[in-house]
Amino acid sequence: MPLVGMEPDEDAARVITLVVLFVQTVLAIASTRIVSALNTAAVGIEVALVVVVSIALAVAVLATGDGAAATLTSRGITAHAPDYFGVGGGLMLAMIMGLATLVGFDSAANLAEEAKDPHRTVPRAIVGSVVAASVLGMLFLIALTVAITDVPRVSAEASPVAAIMRDQLGPVMERVLLVAITFAFFGAGVVSMAACARLVFAMARDGRFPAGRLMRRVGRRTRTPVPATLLIFALGVVLMVALPGAALLELITASTILPALIYGATIVLYLAVRGRLSRRRGAFDLGRFELPVAICALVWTLVALFVLVSPKEAFVSVVIVGGLLLAGGLFFLVMLMTEREALETEPGTLGEVFRD
Repeated sequence: MPLVGMEPDEDAARVITLVVLFVQTVLAIASTRIVSALNTAAVGIEVALVVVVSIALAVAVLATGDGAAATLTSRGITAHAPDYFGVGGGLMLAMIMGLATLVGFDSAANLAEEAKDPHRTVPRAIVGSVVAASVLGMLFLIALTVAITDVPRVSAEASPVAAIMRDQLGPVMERVLLVAITFAFFGAGVVSMAACARLVFAMARDGRFPAGRLMRRVGRRTRTPVPATLLIFALGVVLMVALPGAALLELITASTILPALIYGATIVLYLAVRGRLSRRRGAFDLGRFELPVAICALVWTLVALFVLVSPKEAFVSVVIVGGLLLAGGLFFLVMLMTEREALETEPGTLGEVFRD
C-alpha cells in the first residue's frame, strides 16, 4: 500500500531508503570497528573518486575540445537575472550547497571518546577534513564546470553532475562512478548514525536527555549504545514515512541551519570562558592564532547563517529550526528546575566503554 501523499516512484524510493537505513543501524550497533572500516573505505573511495574524475574530465576536455574555461565565469541560465548578486538571489542560493557540504566535519568530535589520544587526533581530523574537502571539492567543481558542453541543457537535468560525466566519459563510466558515489554516501550514513547515537548516549549519561537511564545503556557484547542508535533509526523512519518529499527537503535545509547555529553558539561560549580553560600538555593547540581563528570563525558563521535564512525559500526551514529551538529551550527550563545539579556538573568521560 503506498505511503500517504506519495507517488508510486517516490514510494519505492522511500522503501529502499528505509531498508538502507535499517542496514546502517544494524552495522552501527554491531561493531565500532565495522563503522571505522566502512568510514575508512568510504573516505578513500571518495577522495580517489574526486581525484580520478577531475583528471579524467580534464583529459577528456583537452582531447575532444568539448568544454570551455569560459563557463567558470558564466552565469548560465541566470545571466539576465536582475537580482543575481542580491540577497536571496541566484548567487546566494548557489552558496547554500557549498555550506551544506561542510556540515558533518565535526562528527569526529562525537566519536572522540573512542579515539586514541583524542586531544591530538580529533582536532587534526576535523581540520584535515575541512582542508581536504575544500581543496579537492574546489578542484572537482572547476573540472566539472569546464567540462560542461551545454549549460542550459545540463542545468535542466535532474542530476547535472551525472549528465556532465555521461557527456564526457560515457554511460559505462558514469554508472561505475555513481556506484562508487553510492557506497561513499552509504559509509557516510553509517558514520552519521553512529555519531548521532554517541551524542544521545553522552547527553543521557550526563543526565541531560529524556529517558536517560535507557539511552545510556551499552550492549554487553557489542559495546555500543544500542537504545540510542535505535532511537535515531526510529526518528528516521518516522520522518521518512510521515513527511512528503517537499517537507523532507525543507528539513534537510533546516539541518544545515541548525548546525551553523550550534557552531556559532559553541564559538561564543568558548570566547566567553577561554580564559578559565585548562591546557593539556601535548594537545592540539593553535597557539597565538587561537583568538584570531575563533573570531574569524564566528564572523564566517554569522555570514553563513545570513545566507541560509535570507532566501524566501528558507522560510519553512527557519520555522522548523525555530520550533526545535523552542522545544530545546523548554526542555532546558525543565532541567533547570528539576535537574539543576546535572547542568552544573562537568560532563564525564567513559572512553573505554566503546572500545570494541
